[in-house]
Amino acid sequence: MTSGAKGDGDGWITLADGTHRWGRYGAAGLLLHAPGPDGGRCVLLQHRAAWSHQGDTWGLPGGAADSGEGPVAAALREFGEEVAGDLGAVEVTGVYRAGDRVWHYDSVLAAAPEAAEFAPGNAESEAVRWVPLDEVPALPLVPAFADAWPLLRSALGARLDLVVEAGPVLERAGEAATPERTSALRDALAGLARAGVPAGDLPSGLGLPPLHTWFPRVRLVTPVPVAPVPGVEVVADAGRAGGGRGSVLTVTAAGGPGTVPPAWLLERTEAADPVPGSDREVAL
Repeated sequence: MTSGAKGDGDGWITLADGTHRWGRYGAAGLLLHAPGPDGGRCVLLQHRAAWSHQGDTWGLPGGAADSGEGPVAAALREFGEEVAGDLGAVEVTGVYRAGDRVWHYDSVLAAAPEAAEFAPGNAESEAVRWVPLDEVPALPLVPAFADAWPLLRSALGARLDLVVEAGPVLERAGEAATPERTSALRDALAGLARAGVPAGDLPSGLGLPPLHTWFPRVRLVTPVPVAPVPGVEVVADAGRAGGGRGSVLTVTAAGGPGTVPPAWLLERTEAADPVPGSDREVAL
């Protein structure tokens, strides 16, 4: 989505119970995780300045989302404002949403290849540091982050792998399996990878933690020789499409557990934004 005016999300709102929340359009933060020195994983946390709201606690670098700004774009922008250092290429995997339609906070899960060096980027941060997963609960956490941490931790290693059989999808769309039409399908899938898939659109039984949105790794199965694009791997046969590290959802006409029909995909690729610059662009 297109962002609104920069900073127009700053401001307090009052909920029905009389409590106040920062962010006129909600807020978002980046839960960045990476391999730790001991072989485990660690997360990058921010020690909030004592003067800030719920200060002198540890939580995610984040803040208010602007109007029309998606959660990933908001979390990355806020990270850049509050943390100094090169974020580099990260893989956004999902979004956990806490709250309701009036106000919500989106925790954006992102995997980094290594625990790079970061430092406070402005006065809102007393410190930022990598924390091993087992040590997180021992810190004085932002209360909402403390409540969400068990679920967030369980979701750090989870992934959605979307395997798409091109032939049945193109046939359902009334298209021939030509290089041109297969390339168009590939590009539409790249748009879906950027936009993400709402958890409510996924079938049950995939074993995924209850996030709000999942950003899939896509494997397009087609004998038609087309090049891969960011976000979409192209394989020649279904045998090479299996064996992913995540929960696998297959788009096929065959049916069965862990599958959805071509019509499911066509509905979502029509709605996805295929234009680079959408919510997940850095993750691709």
